[in-house]
Amino acid sequence: MRRYRATVYDSSRWHGFELRRGDIIISTPPKCGTTWTQMICALLILQEPDLPVPLDTLSPWLDMVTRARTEVFADLAAQDHRRFIKTHTPLDGLPRDPRVTYICVGRDPRDVALSMDRHIDNMNVSAFLQARARAAAIDRIELGPLPTPRERPDGERDRFWQWVDDETPSTQIGSSLRRTVEHLQTFWDADEELDVVRLHYDDLQADLDGQMRRLAAHLGIVIDDDRWPLLVEAATFDSMRTRADMTVAAGAEHWIDPTAFFRLGTSGQWAGLLDEADLARYASRAGTLASDELIQWVHRQEPSDRAPAAT
Repeated sequence: MRRYRATVYDSSRWHGFELRRGDIIISTPPKCGTTWTQMICALLILQEPDLPVPLDTLSPWLDMVTRARTEVFADLAAQDHRRFIKTHTPLDGLPRDPRVTYICVGRDPRDVALSMDRHIDNMNVSAFLQARARAAAIDRIELGPLPTPRERPDGERDRFWQWVDDETPSTQIGSSLRRTVEHLQTFWDADEELDVVRLHYDDLQADLDGQMRRLAAHLGIVIDDDRWPLLVEAATFDSMRTRADMTVAAGAEHWIDPTAFFRLGTSGQWAGLLDEADLARYASRAGTLASDELIQWVHRQEPSDRAPAAT
């Protein structure tokens, strides 16, 4: 298992965790619909539109270092329903178990970049660091020094290119174009004996009902027809936004405005930022980082639509 770690997560926390038959591991790159997919799984498994506890408690981010590992393990061990666990760790950093279903969600990385930019602005960094210190004390872990924060450019376009061109190895960074597509590639290349479900953010937007039914069928979950409208409505962005205190990732206390976590959730936001030259530059960069098939899939392109990669 490859180790991935940054300021707020460490994939080594998976070591020693006991998986059960039927467990679901939701593994997506950041800002690709992780919380949305967790909510969908909660609704399918519990079959109720209202959550009994906050989503972050029901489906914890196992490798996030702001909660004590011992507490997360205990919470998951106590669950008697089918478990669904969040992670931003790629497949090569996770335990591989054919009894488990792995769900990975892809999204146009250009939208990921803009969503991550706003996500950073909404973070309550002080709350994250305080929680990190408390968790380390409970787990008796000595924290190393924090990395020096990288200066963010003033302009949104410049921040986009910083994210796109970042060469930091995927094992050492939370989000970049490289990190996003390399994460997806690990699932694209998954061993056939693993039960992997690949979802696309655009499909969830276009046909939430159909995608939820598809996932339920794959998971072997049967739901009465009269319950479907309530569950689908509860999975919409508008519904999740109105209940942000229960649905937001990492807990409401970690965000300046929890409702802003569900700001838009739309695709194509990059269109007003990038011109034709930018798109060609972006396509050239993306083409160096992943297979043609993955690049076409994640960008919803036909093969002939793709700009040639740099040589």
